[in-house]
Amino acid sequence: MIYGQSLWEAFQRQKLTRRNFVKTCIALTGAMGLSHNLLPEVIARAQERPLIPVIWMHGLECTGCSESFIRSKAPLASDVILKMISLEYDDTLSAASGMDLEHHREKIIKDYSGNYLLIAEGGVPLDHDGYTCTVGGIPYVDALKETGKSAAAVLEFGSCAAWGGIQAAKPNPTNVVSVSDVITNKPIVKVPGCPPIPEVMTGVVMHYILFGQLPPLDSAGRPKQFFGNRIHDTCYRRPFFDSGMFVERLDDAGSKAGWCLYKMGCRGPMTYNSCGNMRWWQGLSYPIQSGSPCIGCSSKGFWDNDPFFERLPNVVTPNTISNADQVGAIAAGATAVGIAVHAGANILRHKLSDDKDNQNRNSDGNNTTIGGDL
Repeated sequence: MIYGQSLWEAFQRQKLTRRNFVKTCIALTGAMGLSHNLLPEVIARAQERPLIPVIWMHGLECTGCSESFIRSKAPLASDVILKMISLEYDDTLSAASGMDLEHHREKIIKDYSGNYLLIAEGGVPLDHDGYTCTVGGIPYVDALKETGKSAAAVLEFGSCAAWGGIQAAKPNPTNVVSVSDVITNKPIVKVPGCPPIPEVMTGVVMHYILFGQLPPLDSAGRPKQFFGNRIHDTCYRRPFFDSGMFVERLDDAGSKAGWCLYKMGCRGPMTYNSCGNMRWWQGLSYPIQSGSPCIGCSSKGFWDNDPFFERLPNVVTPNTISNADQVGAIAAGATAVGIAVHAGANILRHKLSDDKDNQNRNSDGNNTTIGGDL
């Protein structure tokens, strides 16, 4: 990728058609969570805005976020890396390695100061002078500060980067913190998840690449278009919750019938993510669909919620706080009221019908008498 060229120019250099370019812009519009009405603006930006270099760094993590990213299907991760961004440094995906790669990172920092995007994956250990996580003999915390100092913006990929992650679980022996605890003077967006949904990561990257600014964020610093709803709000099992129909054991009849997993510890009612509507692997499935309660992996501190599959004491519902038993009781009460109302309506309807029949009979009798008199 040549720095300074636009996405359209990159397509032209690779002798790809205008049709392919427009199809790519359509896919990007959806991936960024934008309305189709904004497609013309996305095309215009992709034609004119120069692509910027990207440095992707790794701290304390399992590389699961990168594994998720390369499984993006809309757009393909290969298209993002080879055609849409200039990925200059990534110790997992880069062809180069060792000191040559580290020297290249330093060159990008120097040559494109203030004009590159920093993606950070993994938590940042502070104790022991940061030497519990080193790259090329340099503590990750030092390399991160050096790279973040000249970055245009920072993306925190995964719950490790966003919140500290499993490495920060009690008692947090290496004092792991989030990236935003180390870099505090830059535009930062959190994309939590263990790992995040692939298309969410590509969507956030391309939003900044094309628009030169972070997407709208919520109060926790997450992109609203992907973290604006609770999983509970888009869960296909929600009708069972509203009806008070809960799985009591993971092998009971309710579980086999697809009832609500709330009593099994499901944290969907308090977890913000796009799992319920975007799902994974091109919308094929997600944990709740596979029969597992949500463990809230995009929530801060989820790793200390042990045991994961223990019934939760209460759940936030619109304008109230109820526990699962109360929800069931309310649903049952509503059903009883509904039956009573229905029965009462039937009685009233039959009574009105009987009154009408009586009136008709009286009317018919009067008409007969009058007719006879005439």
